[in-house]
Amino acid sequence: AFGFSSEGSEMPLACLTDFQAYARERLSKVTWDFIEGGADDTFTRDDNIAAFKRIRLRPRYLKNVANVDTRTTIQGEEITAPICIAPTGFHCLVWPDGEMSTARAAQAAGVGYVTSMFATCALEDIAATAPTGLKWFQLYVHPDRQLNKNLVQKVESLGFRALVITVDVPKLGNRRHDIRNQLDLKLTLLLKDLHFPKERTPMSYFQMSPINSSMSWNDLSWLQSITRLPIILKGILTKEDAELAVKHNVNGIIVSNHGGRQLDDVPASIDALAEVVAAVKGKMEVYLDGGIRTGNDVLKALALGAKCVFLGRPVLWGLAYKGEHGVEEVLNIIKNEFHTSMALTG
Repeated sequence: AFGFSSEGSEMPLACLTDFQAYARERLSKVTWDFIEGGADDTFTRDDNIAAFKRIRLRPRYLKNVANVDTRTTIQGEEITAPICIAPTGFHCLVWPDGEMSTARAAQAAGVGYVTSMFATCALEDIAATAPTGLKWFQLYVHPDRQLNKNLVQKVESLGFRALVITVDVPKLGNRRHDIRNQLDLKLTLLLKDLHFPKERTPMSYFQMSPINSSMSWNDLSWLQSITRLPIILKGILTKEDAELAVKHNVNGIIVSNHGGRQLDDVPASIDALAEVVAAVKGKMEVYLDGGIRTGNDVLKALALGAKCVFLGRPVLWGLAYKGEHGVEEVLNIIKNEFHTSMALTG
């Protein structure tokens, strides 16, 4: 009741950045720096957020907004709102059940979840724990084609509905915080602490997944030949690459700069969006990740041509707060904010 403090109740978290503050308190410095870090001066990481604040809304009133419907589809599958979960690795670093919790939260919220190739739970377990949830799989293409083929066939058989090919990592970006923290060494120790069964440590992924610096447009037709799944390219920032994506018959693009973790001094995702949308001329769906923190951000991305947005770091903050229920809270808050943004802009 008003005027009385209820014993021991914490103030509810009201927005996504509240979860950020909570996670920062709770996680170790190495884990926090790994999640929050960006490349070089982190200019692009910060600009991803700042760029949204340079865009203004033009509200229209005296519209009947009694029935606001946030539902949409991606690649023909219905979701409750155009807000899905972007691929991020190593969820077990922030919550014991890791990606299984994330998948359950996405299923409960009725949104899509892109599972990272660097998941710290077995793909079988992620698929089994959220059997009706919409799941896509993010792939770093390996130089060994047979390894790719085995993995693609596995995710297809497990019910993943699309392949998200990350194209902006022909070499790992220069992440100074990880260098200062000697992350490679510490990540090995951190992952050892998680008590994986021997054969399932993600470190074995690192050994089997050297980065493929030779991957080119011509490799896409081979990928298309081994799967029936739609292929989405994640990390496109220019009209030239968007036109090539159309030419190579891919099914979608995620406009993304990898959360500012790869090449610094590229445009904020939201600033690159319009150019990509114009270039594809409606021939495929265009999505966006990077810097989405509020319902207004979601609305701005949709107004500029995105079909859906993907949340990266905020999902990890929710996971650090309360596992599956924390991720659900994050999703529900931003879904409600987006509902409000739709109603108040008409």
